[in-house]
Order: sequence, then structure tokens, then C-alpha cells
Amino acid sequence: MKLNTFSQFTSNAARFHEIVTVFVKYGLANWVREKDPEFIKGLFKTSKGVNFAGEPLPVRLRMALTELGTTFIKLGQILSTRADLVGPEIAHELSRLQADTPADSREQVIRTLESELGKPLEELFAEFDFNPLGSASIGQVHKACLHDGRTVVVKIQHQDIEKKIISDLEILASLARLAEKYDPELRLYQPQATVAEFSRTLSKELDYLRELRNMELFARNFADNEKVHIPAGYGEYSGRRVLTMEMLDGFTIADTGKLQAANCDTKALARTGANMYLDMVFRDRFFHADPHPGNIWVLPGDRIGLLDSGMVGRLDEALHDELEAMVLAVADNDPTELTDCVIRICTLPGGFDRNALRIDIDDFLSEYVNQSLENMDLAAALNNLTAIIRRHYLILPTGISMLIRVLIMLEGTSRLLDQDFSLNDLIQPYTHKMIARRLAPKRFFSRMRKSYKDWNRLLTMLPRDLEDVLNRMREGKFDVHLEHRRLDAVVNRMVYGVLSGAVFLGGCMVLSSGIPPLVRGVSVIGSGIILLGCFLAFRLLRAVARSGSLYKEDDL
Repeated sequence: MKLNTFSQFTSNAARFHEIVTVFVKYGLANWVREKDPEFIKGLFKTSKGVNFAGEPLPVRLRMALTELGTTFIKLGQILSTRADLVGPEIAHELSRLQADTPADSREQVIRTLESELGKPLEELFAEFDFNPLGSASIGQVHKACLHDGRTVVVKIQHQDIEKKIISDLEILASLARLAEKYDPELRLYQPQATVAEFSRTLSKELDYLRELRNMELFARNFADNEKVHIPAGYGEYSGRRVLTMEMLDGFTIADTGKLQAANCDTKALARTGANMYLDMVFRDRFFHADPHPGNIWVLPGDRIGLLDSGMVGRLDEALHDELEAMVLAVADNDPTELTDCVIRICTLPGGFDRNALRIDIDDFLSEYVNQSLENMDLAAALNNLTAIIRRHYLILPTGISMLIRVLIMLEGTSRLLDQDFSLNDLIQPYTHKMIARRLAPKRFFSRMRKSYKDWNRLLTMLPRDLEDVLNRMREGKFDVHLEHRRLDAVVNRMVYGVLSGAVFLGGCMVLSSGIPPLVRGVSVIGSGIILLGCFLAFRLLRAVARSGSLYKEDDL
């Protein structure tokens, strides 16, 4: 064991034991059934005394992650965006994860504010309410007032939460390495890569300055939209662990009582919110990735306000082009093109069967594309497409998996405002914009300019590379390296087979020649050589039968 690995293990040993104990406890609950005695069921309770005996796997997983605290709650929230990895049922259950984290004390809040912003509390705020508006897994929120009279919301990170998260991430990385090494099924879903991606995402959420920049970018993107308001952030009162922003004058769209009292046009609000998200995805390629009702507010004038920009998704140009191609393939009912798009954007497993995927996608399109927009269940369609991708062990890019979750959540959230809401109606006009954008001369010339740069680089370097090759050939230093795959195993088995046959035939010749010593007229040497040949042939056939392939030589 390396010294740094041993050091990490000893420093995290207690927490490692706690994590493993909790997972074992919840994992063993599946054998408890209704017929089991009540005193046995009582052994299976959460830290708050809630009995989970006989609960399905998704529920037990959510309970276990909740009991393990901040890092694992965040892990569950991230996994809820990866239905392609965990499946729609688990993803849906994990989307319900909520943290009930105790708030920091008054002294801890003051210490964090002053150390992060570099000034005494009295110089920073004219008023500060130490009773938090809420306390989540990473931070808590307070109401305050600046010296110029502006009312603000101050988001403060829990003290020492970053150290705890880093410790948990080290343990998760170790568990992922073990899972990938010893569990062939989990290995297909690349747990180490998933944990590494989760670590990067969580590290970004720990930096409130990044969230501030996200808010500013959303504000610029919707500066011309009077129906959308992004709260202003105050950089001079913000730091890595403190975020100060404008306090919105409104209420969450989930508050039906206030919606009725304010006589809001809920249908218009639903369309405004949905179009806001579609603009983020198809226009800006930068979208808010957590559209649950608590983050979408109704403001005076039937405007939409957007909170919590910590979790965002990005689509680079190549991924955005593939997304457009997928939407157009669905619109054209083209399973072959949709299959090609899925293959291009996904990470493929070994032994991938393209034809089987195309058949599944053809069935998927035949089921949903012929439905009317009013009757089509977009959430069910996206969940079924995700199930197909998961069944073939494909891994979606993070941006696309987050987008699928956003669209599913967005349709559900919008229906809180309008029960007849259909996201399909709003997506359809974007398909026409996609076609127009793809055929636009500006796009054509942009691609030509990029191609020109590539060809210019190639033509500039080609003469020099050819000259270098010719010089090496003249000097006798030109080597050709050929790489073959699995050829050694094939050659070894061929040689082994030839050897077995040669030994057997040689034994037959010795036997037929009657070479002494003889036992009852049978050559002992010939019989022995024949048995050796049969033994070698048996080993070869057994190795082939065990491996099921000509490419394995370990059994020989």
C-alpha cells in the first residue's frame, strides 16, 4: 500500500466504516417481508426511527443517502439527472432528496461572513437577520439590508462543510475503484468516471462566485425579455463561501393559494417559463438544471423569477448540433439517423450491437411519433428513450442527461400552473428554427472557414513531413511499426492444434510399425504418444469451450 493511500485510509477510517455500515444496513433490508416477525422488522430503522423493512431499492437508496449526509445527498441529486446510469425509477426517487441540515450558530455565521468578505459585519450590512430563511445541505439563507436600503438575501456556506465533502469524495473514489475492479456489471457504467464527474460538479457548487457568474450570464441572455427576471448579484458582498443577491418580491409557483389570490394568468406563466428554458437550451446552450417549483417564482406583472443557479448545464457546439440532429430525426421519423446520432454522442461498451439498438429505436419512434402532440406524454417518451440507452449500456454525455431530466421536470412543473400544458407544442416551432439555422448561409460560411483552417494547416505541414520521411528513408532510419490485436492468441492456438495433431499422427505411425517394447503385440511407446496427443487435443477443445472465443489463450 502506498504511503499516501495509507494516510488517507487512516484519516477517513471512521467515516469509511460509517458509510459501509449504512449501506450494508439498507442493503440487507430487502429480505425482510411482511410475514417476518415485528421484532425483526424493528431492527431496520433509519437514524430517525423510520422503519424501512421491505421498502423497494430506490426508497432504501434514498434513505441511505439521506442518512449519510451532505455529500451523499448531493451525489443522489446528481444521479437523479443520470437516468441512463441508474434507471428512471431510481432517478425519480432520488430527485426527492432533501436535506434537513441544522443551521450554523450566530457566531459561526459572523465568522464566515467576516473572514470571507474581509470586513466587520456592521460595515457590510445595516441589518442582518440571524434567523435563517432556510438551511440546505451546503449552506443557509438569511435576509439582510445593505446600507443603501436595498433588501438582499445572503447565502452562507456551512462552516467546515468543504472539509467534510473532500473527505467523503476521497472515500467515494476508493469505493468506485473497488466497484470497477470487482463488479463486472458496475464496470460497464464506469463508476470511477461517474465519481470524478460528480466531484467536479460538487466542487463547482461549493464556489458561490461561480454561481454569481452563472446568474450574471442568465441576466445578460434574458436582458431583452421583460417577462423573465434573474435576481441581481452583488459581487462586492460575495465571496467563495458567501453569495449576496437581490431579494425577489414574489412567491413560488407551487403556492396555489397566492396564485389564486393574485389572479395570475397561470397559462401565460407556464408558457413563459417553458419558453425561457427552451431558449436556454436551443438558443444559448446554457441552461438552469434544477427547475423544481421552489426555484421558479411568480413576480408582479405575471413575470417569472429564477432562483438557485448553482447547478447548470452546458452544451458545446458539437453536442448542440447532435441534439438538433436528434430532434430533427424524431420529427422526420428516421430511426437510422436517430440511431447514428445516439451512437455519435454516447460512450459505447464492448460488444455493442448497432442493429439491436436501431430496432429498439425504430419501435420507440413507431410508438410515439404517430401520436398527436396533445396526447403524447413527453416525460414517458424521454424515460423510454433513456431506458433503451441504458439497456444497451450506453453512457450519455452529462449535458444531454441533465437536459433530459430538465425537460421531464419542466413539463411536470409547468402543469402545476396549467393542467393542459404540453411542452411538445412549444418545442415544435424550435424545429423550424433549427432547420433554418442549419441552412443559413452564415452557418455554411462558418463551416467553410473552419475547414479552410484545417486544410491550410495540413498543406503547410505536409511538405515538411514528406521531406522528413524521405530523409529517414535515405538514411536507413525509416521504421514501420505494425500493431496487431489478439493475433498472438490465434497463432498460439493454431500452433497448439498442429502440435496435437502431429503428436497423435506420430503415435499412430509408431503404433502401426510395432516398435518395441510390445505388450500383447501393441507398442507401448506408440500408445503413450497417442494418449499424449489426445490429451493435448482435449485441453485445446476445453479451452475453446470455456472461453467461447478463439481469442483467449489463458486456459491453455
